[in-house]
Amino acid sequence: MITPLRLCLVFLVSSLSVWADTAISSLLSRPTTSLDGLWSIVVDPYDNGFYNYRYTPFDATGKLTGGYGQDLPHDNKSGLIEYNFDTAPKIQVPGDWNSQDEKLYLYEGSVWYRRTFDAPAVADGERVFLHFGAANYRADVYLNGAKLGMHIGGFTPFDFEVTGKLQPTGNSLVVRVNNNRHLEAVPTVNTDWWNYGGITRSVQLVTVPAVFVRDYALALARGEGDVLRMAVDVEAPEGGAALPETVTVAIPELGVRENLTVDADGHAKGEVTLRRLVRWTPEIPRLYEVRIEAGDDVVTERMGFRTIETAGTDILLNGESVFFRGICMHEENPFRGGRAWSEDDARLMLGWAKELGCNFVRLAHYPHNVNMARIADEMGLMLWEEIPVYWTIQWENPDTLANARAQLADLIVRDRNRASVMVWSVANETPLSEPRMQFLGTLVKDARALDPTRLVSAAMEVHRDPEHPEMRIVNDPFGELTDLVSFNQYVGWYDGLPENCDRVKWRVDYQKPVFISEWGGGAKAGYHADALTRWSEEFQADIYRRGIPMLESIPQLRGMSPWILVDFRSPRRPLADIQDGWNRKGLISDRGERKQAFAILQAYYQRKAQAEIDAQAGSGVKAPATATTPQK
Repeated sequence: MITPLRLCLVFLVSSLSVWADTAISSLLSRPTTSLDGLWSIVVDPYDNGFYNYRYTPFDATGKLTGGYGQDLPHDNKSGLIEYNFDTAPKIQVPGDWNSQDEKLYLYEGSVWYRRTFDAPAVADGERVFLHFGAANYRADVYLNGAKLGMHIGGFTPFDFEVTGKLQPTGNSLVVRVNNNRHLEAVPTVNTDWWNYGGITRSVQLVTVPAVFVRDYALALARGEGDVLRMAVDVEAPEGGAALPETVTVAIPELGVRENLTVDADGHAKGEVTLRRLVRWTPEIPRLYEVRIEAGDDVVTERMGFRTIETAGTDILLNGESVFFRGICMHEENPFRGGRAWSEDDARLMLGWAKELGCNFVRLAHYPHNVNMARIADEMGLMLWEEIPVYWTIQWENPDTLANARAQLADLIVRDRNRASVMVWSVANETPLSEPRMQFLGTLVKDARALDPTRLVSAAMEVHRDPEHPEMRIVNDPFGELTDLVSFNQYVGWYDGLPENCDRVKWRVDYQKPVFISEWGGGAKAGYHADALTRWSEEFQADIYRRGIPMLESIPQLRGMSPWILVDFRSPRRPLADIQDGWNRKGLISDRGERKQAFAILQAYYQRKAQAEIDAQAGSGVKAPATATTPQK
């Protein structure tokens, strides 16, 4: 049985010929069989394992007629097979190939992965799904010599049902991963981050009952007190077991146990008023155990409940004004030098944000791994999540739009139950045009349809007034569609010297909350000079020292996320002895060193936090206690 939501997502991806199932969000909270570890790899720059010598795919007819996906054995001494996974080198999954093999550091193209495994024990009627957290950028997946399908998009999860396709022992899973950049892709060919290739997130086998909970969404309704709205999707196999009549949503700590009626499409919905609820906040990140039961299937996870909305030029968390004390972050572990993916990675980087005094993190410029939002739930950090509609996209290409819509849908379905996620962002620094407005407008509509409980925005650009050199104008018509007027600005770095911050004036043509989604400048850690010497810590510190009061002059200012927490790799940054392939705008170096600007922003955020406490005390509102450890 396919639910209406799933139909919507299948429609979005079908125009891309993306054959993988839309990712099942409920798989993330279930016991799994991990396929992480060492995988054999064959590097294939000419794609000989995918195309024949006429450059026709080996699966063009629907049946695999050759290629590395067959994983043929070398059991005939006269045979001619020009690949061998058994004798091939191995690399770690999850992980990118660039940081694991020096020869692959700059490589873009195809790499074939192979892992053998025995099937998990499965009871009669149970179903098995093969789940990928992500693979950058296109993944073609083969099981026991037959193609399961393909997925496009480097940062979103995907699944294949493999029920009845597994052998008891000796299963061969082969994945071709290709990270070539394409003009029509999302992101397109030109970005300011490293194009890490590979199976960059976990691979798992997940066993579920024949009838199981596929998806669910629980959120407080805005303006309705502590009313929790619930939606659950249940899936049954075609021609198999029947759907249950009801599903049960239980929150034992709050005394909730609600039975929801399941309709013919497998969808159930309802609402309940929560008594004694402690709402999630950064100061008290309260999480509750939630159980969802459908027949023999039980899903459990810990969730927090809160509201986020805007009122005029203010942002309201649980009805109270909040200032987003933020920082931007890439999904990269600087010490290991590769794509981040683990809980330890998330705790390291989010811990640095907490040390800085942040209550908010912008996860740029693509969907980060699932651990980031889950750990942010525990640590009390609010999040901005976005898809890689970045710089100049093919706005009039319907396949490009379908790609962006699919990535947005997969991100929202995966993370819409995370209390920490406050903002869905649909773009970064995109040029003005009518086709762009149509493209982004469609994404905004999708975001609000899939999740009406959060804010929607994008990182827009600033424009100059030609008649007034000191004036910077924010008048992007896309601001009419967003909840926040968010924009990137680099006064003092790309726009004059730091002293320019003292003269610049701002005109924001919207009476909405203003969020500065990027600002700052670069410095090489340990390089010291006067404040006019670019790349010195003193130059970067001067930008922060002058930039904060400049931005504070914007009346609608309700938050910021300077660029960026940590230096990160970028092929656009080749300056020898300074950049060396790293974007140096981090407040922390790639070796974990705090630059001078770190302390300046930290002191500002400490003042903002204290001012909020003082304001609450002056208004008679009881200031929330600060949790010394995450509330569970």
